[in-house]
Amino acid sequence: MMLNKQLWSEVQYGDYVDHIERTETNPLVRKSARYVSVEHLKTGNLKINSWIDEEMPTFFRTFRKGQILFGKRRAYQRKVAFADFDGICSPHIWALEARNGLMQQFLPYVMLTEQFYEYVNANSAGTMSPYLKWPQLSKYTFLLPPLDEQVRLVDLFQGIEQSIIRMQEQETNLKALQKALSNGLANKKPVFGNLLSEKHCQSYSFGDICDCIEKHDKTPLENDLTCFIGLENIESENFTLQGFGNIEDGTTFTKRFSKGDVLFGKRRAYLKKVAVADLDGICSSDILVFRAKTKTMLPELLPYYASSDAFVNHAVSTSAGSLSPRTKWRDLAGFELSVPDLKIQEKIVDVFHQLSESLTLIKNQKQTLKTLKQKLLNEILGG
Repeated sequence: MMLNKQLWSEVQYGDYVDHIERTETNPLVRKSARYVSVEHLKTGNLKINSWIDEEMPTFFRTFRKGQILFGKRRAYQRKVAFADFDGICSPHIWALEARNGLMQQFLPYVMLTEQFYEYVNANSAGTMSPYLKWPQLSKYTFLLPPLDEQVRLVDLFQGIEQSIIRMQEQETNLKALQKALSNGLANKKPVFGNLLSEKHCQSYSFGDICDCIEKHDKTPLENDLTCFIGLENIESENFTLQGFGNIEDGTTFTKRFSKGDVLFGKRRAYLKKVAVADLDGICSSDILVFRAKTKTMLPELLPYYASSDAFVNHAVSTSAGSLSPRTKWRDLAGFELSVPDLKIQEKIVDVFHQLSESLTLIKNQKQTLKTLKQKLLNEILGG
């Protein structure tokens, strides 16, 4: 894209952007309004996908369709969104309007550059919950292209965003298919396309297809173990561990697990925290360690059974406690299911592997597009 930066003007943010402070006190309007908090603005996503329909007593500031919403508390979180409906927002959000030849659609991209957030972070006040004030933000300077180049740049970035959305839709569809197949396996009369029929299956309890490992190690560092896993490292409906802790930094965990084991969150089982260990380590006592009995269950297939709705619902229904309900292995072990023979399991695993590879490819492509967008934002608009 050919851009003539010699025609760009250095301008101050406050000369081209207004923050609109209108309030709504009419009870009838407030009763039917959509309420948006900082939590509803997602980093890197210009679309508002969620809100609250119930009245929020501390929210009075209105916003209008077309305005830009910006989270001024903890502004380093980069929460910027384009409002596509009217509503009422948190006092920690600014509703912004462009003027003086700055396109409204162009404004969010000015606010997504590294340069913008370096300035924002340097000029926010407070430590625990840093807060950006308008007099400081209004003094931010940036290069403003002529209107025709703003139009071209908006088309460029929106084109990348549409590609990311399409990738996200493909990812969502594949995950839904994966989940449907997983749920079909765990039915009392299991289904999996044309691969399964009742003659291929045998009735088992969950305890027949896997063991729950209760091996503990109070000196893990001496046994070459360096990592520990807590429930915070397991993401809902994602078999990949989300990081780990370092044992040498200190931990009270002692339960051992090995690479390939299935880690199941027994506390608040409705969160559906199931992961496959890609390393050896120790974990929280709130994690059950499942290991497939290879005479009846392929290890690669076990996580799909453990994450199925039927199994998770069983875990929830057998949990005890009100604030932090937990299930127990003895209750999970009795869960009944029909399991195909190992040859059929191999074919099923092949299908799941193909789905997993497709999901990985889409995720990588989506991340590549996100990285490209940020790179272009920084190079073109970052000064």
